[in-house]
Amino acid sequence: MSALPVLESVAEPRPRVSVLLLCFRDADYIRAALDSAFAQTVPCEIIVSNDCSGDGTFEIAEELVAAYRGPHRVHVRKTERNLGVSAHFNDVMALASGEIIVMMAGDDIAYPERVATIVRAFDEHPGATVLGSDFDAIGSHGEPIQVSFRQRPQRYDFDYYVRIGRLIGLLGATMAFRREVYDRFGPLLGPIEDNALSLRGALLGQSLNLRQPLIQYRRHPGSVSGTVFARDEPRALATRRRYERTVQFYRGTADDLEACLRKMPELPRSKRRLAEQVLAMYRIEADAREAILLQPRWRWLGPVLRGLGQRGLRRKSAERALKLLLPRSWFGLR
Repeated sequence: MSALPVLESVAEPRPRVSVLLLCFRDADYIRAALDSAFAQTVPCEIIVSNDCSGDGTFEIAEELVAAYRGPHRVHVRKTERNLGVSAHFNDVMALASGEIIVMMAGDDIAYPERVATIVRAFDEHPGATVLGSDFDAIGSHGEPIQVSFRQRPQRYDFDYYVRIGRLIGLLGATMAFRREVYDRFGPLLGPIEDNALSLRGALLGQSLNLRQPLIQYRRHPGSVSGTVFARDEPRALATRRRYERTVQFYRGTADDLEACLRKMPELPRSKRRLAEQVLAMYRIEADAREAILLQPRWRWLGPVLRGLGQRGLRRKSAERALKLLLPRSWFGLR
């Protein structure tokens, strides 16, 4: 946790919702992000945390918070060193006091009704533990853009992951969750937060995806998601970097899910079986991508055969078996 001073604008009583506005290299966007957080119609605790980016983001946020007068309890701080996505999230969670946690990125814009809509959804669905929403995509200058993103069903659990055979959770920038999703299991493992939180939510209850767009989700050069998925890197390197980072991401998510399962001996047997299938899917996919990236072709057979035996991965593994006949360059690797 940062030992740096915290600026605070205090409102009472203590809010039910904590908004975690996490930022890194967002100097061009943090004003719009903070203005949208201040515009929320439900009083919130807003924690603005910069992951030691050194580009002026923290100083801009510090200035805006010092000038803020309104209904929200607002803190601004920065880490003493760069932590990365999950470690930064864990660091800030130690400061949050709300029973509902709302995630926000320093380059996105929340619509004013976002928090109110999230609170109402959790109240109407007491079995839901994690929630996401649709979004409107924008570019660097706020212009509408199209992005490819598979729409989630409105309500889903572990069976959804196995049935569709895709390791995708809710979009982190749209997520909110009940505090127990974190407190029940402790700090996140792995480098990325969204899939781990989605799976924790599935262990404890159900996931919701609201069809209402609640944020403007910004895609731009230098964004965290662009870095994770190598969108901004030269084409010759992008596929390799994406494979390397996905291996780390899948293994970290699997480690987190496995640790959570150990802490839930009371989990019903049917749900545990589904969760273990999802865990196996993450392990197999990580091993398969690592094999394709680094190992001779005969070493690909192990993950392919394991995937063919896994209900959620049969189609993908059959497609991967065909890659045994193709040169690596055909799918972007050297």
